[in-house]
Amino acid sequence: MFLLLPTGCHHTPHQLKAGKIICAMKCQIANYTVGTDHPLLLIAGPCVIESRELCREVAGAMKEICAARGINYVFKSSFDKANRTSIHSFRGPGLEAGLEVLQSIKQEFALPVLTDIHEAAQCERVAQVCDVLQIPAFLCRQTDLLVAAAQAAAQAATQNGGAGSSKAVNVKKGQFLAPEEMQNVVAKLCEAGCDNILLTERGTTFGYNNLVVDFRGLETMRQWAPVCFDATHSVQKPGGAGDKSGGDRRFVPLLARAAMAAGADALFIETHPDPDSAKSDGPNMVPLSEMPALLDRALAIRAALRAGIKSTA
Repeated sequence: MFLLLPTGCHHTPHQLKAGKIICAMKCQIANYTVGTDHPLLLIAGPCVIESRELCREVAGAMKEICAARGINYVFKSSFDKANRTSIHSFRGPGLEAGLEVLQSIKQEFALPVLTDIHEAAQCERVAQVCDVLQIPAFLCRQTDLLVAAAQAAAQAATQNGGAGSSKAVNVKKGQFLAPEEMQNVVAKLCEAGCDNILLTERGTTFGYNNLVVDFRGLETMRQWAPVCFDATHSVQKPGGAGDKSGGDRRFVPLLARAAMAAGADALFIETHPDPDSAKSDGPNMVPLSEMPALLDRALAIRAALRAGIKSTA
């Protein structure tokens, strides 16, 4: 039996004595601390690695945008979109070619990088490059994958050592799960030795080809870890365009602002210079040129929320 204390998350193996999970309200990604009273974390980039040039363009622009606003920025992109609707859809460059691009972005722009993993065998290799290993929503209950990710993250952090060496695991809540069920995901990661956990809300299945966001889930999941809100996949219409997923990017800024009002510690936003020509998830990606205004409005709401909390403390 696990005792889950409602104070957040930063787990280490020695905190699991007597079957208890003891939480702290933060996690560490490279030199960034994520949690209450820390700067907003933004995970952003193109859905899939289309080319090194695209990744450089997005990473460079987003680094400048975030630095000007005091946002801690993590670059993201996928080396393989393993759950595309159609077998003919573009999936990405593959593991090794994709990690080479992510490594180059990390070195050139001095940024932490994130990518998603789909098989336990990928975890150790990905952890050698990436600062965050992401578990896709469809796979969030896969025990072998969670354990492998936790062990790889912990091992890589130990081997690297020193400041900024922390590795994190970001788990997207399945579209089919209640927020309360994520405590079992956290328990699996903790038992496997995970040091840093982030939980991401990305919408809940609402009938066919549609998602809805219940923002109560952010508060629920913050009992066990800092929470991130995925504003772009939450407007996705899974399989809604026949042989691919649809979406409606018009609602991304609205949902991002709502997440800030609900107290999210981080935002996840996929962005592209020309989403309509993107090779994956174009309908729900935000044009790169629109990111500054979106973030300015989100930050204003976050600042107002924090000011209100301090004034009533």
